[in-house]
Amino acid sequence: MSSEFVITPVPRPVLPVVGTSALFPVRRAYCIGRNYAAHAREMGGDPTREPPFFFNKAGDALQAIAYGRPERHPYPSMTSNYHHEIEMVVALKSGGVDIPEGEALNHVFGYAVGFDMTRRDLQDEAKNLKRPWEVAKSADASGPVGPIHPVAAVGHVAKGFIRCTVDGVTKQDSDLSHMIWSVSEQIAILSKFYRLEAGDVIFSGTPEGVGRVDRGQRMTGAVEGLGEIVLDVA
Repeated sequence: MSSEFVITPVPRPVLPVVGTSALFPVRRAYCIGRNYAAHAREMGGDPTREPPFFFNKAGDALQAIAYGRPERHPYPSMTSNYHHEIEMVVALKSGGVDIPEGEALNHVFGYAVGFDMTRRDLQDEAKNLKRPWEVAKSADASGPVGPIHPVAAVGHVAKGFIRCTVDGVTKQDSDLSHMIWSVSEQIAILSKFYRLEAGDVIFSGTPEGVGRVDRGQRMTGAVEGLGEIVLDVA
C-alpha cells in the first residue's frame, strides 16, 4: 500500500551557490550568541567568563539574496525596534556527532554573507520574563543570506572585514579574527548537542554596533572575500 501526503509538502528553503546554477538546500539554522567580545559587552555580557551558547532560527526564516541588485526585505509585524546583526554564515556539506575540532572544517561546504535580523524589543521582553527568544529571532525572512562561496573557491575564511552600513553610514565594522569561538570550535561544540547534517547552516556571530533599522532604509552587509548583499527594508 503506497503512502500519500494529506497536505502538499513545503519545499526546503534553498540558497544559491556562486559560479553555478546549483542550489544549497537548507535543513536547520543555528546561531551563536555574543561571539565578539565588544558585542558581548554592549549586550551586557562578560566575554571573559561566558561559555558559548547557541539558539536556533527556523530554516524557512532564511531569505535567499542575490548579488548585484538590492532586494526587498520585509519589516516584520509585532515590533518597533528591528535590529541588524551582520554575520558570516557557514554552510555544512556533512555532519555527525561529537565532531573533533581538528576535523570540523572538513564538513564545511562554503561561506556566505548574512544577517541575523532581530525583533529586539521582543527579545528584551523575553529576557526579562526568562522566556525563549524564538519570536525575536525567527520572524519570516529574518535570516537574509547571500550566495554561498564554496571552500574550493575561497578556502576557509577566518579573517577579513565584516561590515554593515545603513543608508551609507557604517554601523558595524570589525574583523572575523575577533571571533571568540572559531568556526571549527562552533561546529565541534554544536555537534555535542545535535547531530549536524548536510544542509545545516551556522550564523557565526555578530560584532558590536547592532542597531535599529526602519522601513525605507537600505542595509548593506559585506564580508571580505564573500562580497556584499543589499537589502531595502520595506
